[in-house]
Amino acid sequence: MIYLRLFYEFFKIGLFSVGGGLATLPFLQDLSARTGWFSSADISNMIAVSESTPGPIGVNMATFAGYTTVLGEYNNTLLGILGGIVSTLGLIAPAIIVIMIVAKVLEKFKENKIVNAALYGLRTVSIALVVSAFAGVIKTSLLNVDAFSKSGNILDLFFIKGLILAVLIFALSKIFKKLHPVALIALSAVVGIIFNFA
Repeated sequence: MIYLRLFYEFFKIGLFSVGGGLATLPFLQDLSARTGWFSSADISNMIAVSESTPGPIGVNMATFAGYTTVLGEYNNTLLGILGGIVSTLGLIAPAIIVIMIVAKVLEKFKENKIVNAALYGLRTVSIALVVSAFAGVIKTSLLNVDAFSKSGNILDLFFIKGLILAVLIFALSKIFKKLHPVALIALSAVVGIIFNFA
């Protein structure tokens, strides 16, 4: 019975915490106040552990909360792994249900010209957002617009160390095709520290 209630409580949290993992915090605080299953110190621990482990914060917090839930009415029983699984399933179930409903609705409208035009427009916008983000990264990491505007010298426009690093990493990725991207990121971090890129 307690696992059913745990699922229900986290189902409500998953249903109404729109806006990402940190949106679950007020709901967890309310759950703590209503049930006493975990303390506010436990919530602080949830945030710390959830931020430092892979995966969505909200799901990590639900797993941690379910695992560490201590039930006073059941002789201070720790729910453990089963509690973590039940709370996680409760949190993600509303998203799965909503996605299935949306997929079913889109299936009915996939031949609709207006829906197709809207989806095509969304693809175009997402490409533009990715290109814009890429341009921002290039401007921040490879160009020095302020120095160029002060001096007018074309060589001041380019961040030479950054360009050399970019060319080096690109060349390494082409030469060692099986090199994992994480290795390239780590190499870039080491070079940035050694040559003081900050």
